[in-house]
Amino acid sequence: MAVFRKMFPLIMVIMTLLAINSDKACAGDPDMLQDVCVADLTSTLKLNGFTCKNMFSAADFSSMVISKPGATNNMFGSLVTGANVMAIPGLNTLGVSMARIDYAPGGINPPHLHPRATEMIYVLQGELDVGFITTANVLVSKHIVQGEVFVFPRGLVHFQKNNGHMPAAVIAGFNSQLAGTQSIATTLFAATPAPGVPNDILAQAFQINTMQVQQIKAKFAPRN
Repeated sequence: MAVFRKMFPLIMVIMTLLAINSDKACAGDPDMLQDVCVADLTSTLKLNGFTCKNMFSAADFSSMVISKPGATNNMFGSLVTGANVMAIPGLNTLGVSMARIDYAPGGINPPHLHPRATEMIYVLQGELDVGFITTANVLVSKHIVQGEVFVFPRGLVHFQKNNGHMPAAVIAGFNSQLAGTQSIATTLFAATPAPGVPNDILAQAFQINTMQVQQIKAKFAPRN
């Protein structure tokens, strides 16, 4: 018993370190178990990720997908172009990806979150007003300019807005091969299948009436 008392502080330190390391291990995608596992995007086998191709080439690790500006003539005035595992199969199991986001003057990347990744953006051109909201409902926001970087922590709601008179663009980096995106407005007002989230739930949540909910849903309805 005396030996256990002497060892108890050391045991607690070891357990604490294991807990910290365990938490870090869950911060991004799982570690890979081989040099490469190029995604077989045609496979019907369901895994936490993608099955590996038997044969691969340098083309699986390369892409020009974010080399050109994206079209921003849409309801939000912005476009996200992903350089993730869906565009670059060689990213499978590597735990990283990128994206390019283009903004028209006045364009917005509306409030959204990434359930599987922290995001860091680098401003290629223009200026943006950006921010994220903590779980304590605290807004962390900043006006960022060309050459500046800004970080959005994993799972927190965040946004970017081009309040300038010129187009803007950023390159985003993620610690996941497929970060996932949930746009708050689209998720709530355009969920499928129709009629989506019940009107009374949205009305009570946003303290509006059901008629207003229907009007908002109509704006998010697919355009023919």
